[in-house]
Amino acid sequence: MQVQSAPQTIEAFQQRLLQRSDRLPKRLRQCADYLAANADRIAVSTVAELASAANVQPSAVMRFCQIMGFSGFSDMQRLFRDSYAGSWPDYATRLENLRQSGAGSPAALLAEFVDASRKSLENLTNTIDPPALDQAVRQLCAARLIHIIGRRRAFPVASYLAYAFEKMEAPALLHDGVGNLDCRHTIAADDVLIAITFAPYGQTTVDLAVDCRRRGVPVVAITDTVMSPLRQIDVLPLLINEADFGAFRSLSATLSLAMTLAVAVGASRI
Repeated sequence: MQVQSAPQTIEAFQQRLLQRSDRLPKRLRQCADYLAANADRIAVSTVAELASAANVQPSAVMRFCQIMGFSGFSDMQRLFRDSYAGSWPDYATRLENLRQSGAGSPAALLAEFVDASRKSLENLTNTIDPPALDQAVRQLCAARLIHIIGRRRAFPVASYLAYAFEKMEAPALLHDGVGNLDCRHTIAADDVLIAITFAPYGQTTVDLAVDCRRRGVPVVAITDTVMSPLRQIDVLPLLINEADFGAFRSLSATLSLAMTLAVAVGASRI
C-alpha cells in the first residue's frame, strides 16, 4: 500500500480513512474502526491506551499511523491536539464529587449519564461540518416531502423529527416499519430522505438510503463515523460522536442536531 504524506486537517484524515478502510488487514481495520468512532481520544491518550480500547496490539496502532501517512503516533496525535486545542474543559467538580459520594446509587448513575451527555455535546461542535449543516437545511427546505428513517436506537430521533416537522408545518413522513409496510414508493425525485443510523448500523435504513441515491433522491445522513456504510454512497453526512457510560450511548448530541434541523427548516417557512 503506497504511503502518502500525512493529512494536514481532520477532514483530510477522515477522507483518507474512508478511502483505505476496505483494504486494511483485520487488525488494522479494527484499529481504524475504533479511532474513527473515538477520534476525540487520540488527542489525550497514549498508544497503549488506544490499543487496549481497540483490543489490538500497540504495534497495530503504530502501523496504522504509518499507513495513514504519519511518521508515528506523536505525529498523528499532534494533528488532533492542534485541532482540538481549547475544546477540552475540565470535568465539572460537582459531577466528580457526586460520583465519589454516591457510587452505585441512582444519583451517581444520573451523574454519569449527564457527564456522557455533556461530552457528546462538546464533541458535536468538533464533528459537525457547518457548511454541510447549511446545505442540509437548504435541501430540506426545498423538498416536496421530507422522508425520515431511523430504527432501533435511532428511532426516538426519527420520531422526534417527524413530530417537530409536523409542528413546523413542513410535510414529512416517518418510515417506521409498522405492519412491515414498505413506503419507499412514496419517495419522489424532488423529496429528501433523512437517514439516521449508528454502529452496528440498521440494514433497513442503509438499504433505503441506497435505493434513494440510486434513484437520484438526496439523502441527509445522520451517522457516527467515516466508516459508516452511509459514507460509501453519495450522501450529505452530518457526523455525530456520542459518548457512552457502561455501553449505554447518549442521544443528547443527536437530538440537539435534530432540533437544529427542525427549527431551521421551520424558521425558513415563516
